[in-house]
Amino acid sequence: MITLRDFNEDDLAQLLCILNDPEVVKYLSSKIPTPYTLEDSQWWISTGSKIGIIKAIDFNGSLVGCIGAEPGSFEYQRSAEIGYWVAKEYWRKGIATHAINEMVSLVFKTTGIVRLFASVFSENTASLNVLEKCNFKLESVQSKAIYKNDEFYDNHVFSILKT
Repeated sequence: MITLRDFNEDDLAQLLCILNDPEVVKYLSSKIPTPYTLEDSQWWISTGSKIGIIKAIDFNGSLVGCIGAEPGSFEYQRSAEIGYWVAKEYWRKGIATHAINEMVSLVFKTTGIVRLFASVFSENTASLNVLEKCNFKLESVQSKAIYKNDEFYDNHVFSILKT
C-alpha cells in the first residue's frame, strides 16, 4: 500500500541509502548535498521536511521516496512547485504516479494553491511520462535552462490547474 506521511526518525538510514544513489539524485536539485550525510538526514527530518508541504512516500511501511510542493511568494503565492524522488528499486511500479495524484489532491483540497508546476530535466524521460500520466500539461521547454554537473539540460515545465 502506498501512503503519504510525515518523515520520522525511523527514516534516517533509508534516506542515507536512497540519497547517496547517483541514479536517484542525477536529476534532482543540487540543493540536495552530495554525499548525503547522517547530519543531512537529521536536519531533513527535524527541519527541512517541515518547510512547505512535504511528505514521505511510504510503501508497505517503508520509506521509498519523497514528494513536496513549495508554494511561491508574493504574487506567486497561489502557485507551487511540485518535486519528488523515488528509490531506484521502486521505479516503474506506479509509486510516483500514485504519490503525485495524492499530493495534487491534498494541495488543492487543503490550500489556496490553484496551480502546481514541475520543472523536469530533458533527459528525465520517466518523470516527463509520469507527469503526463497524472494530467499535467507541458507549458514550455526552456533551452539550456538547467546546468548541473557541468552539463546543460532543457527544462520542461509542466502544470496542472485546480478545477
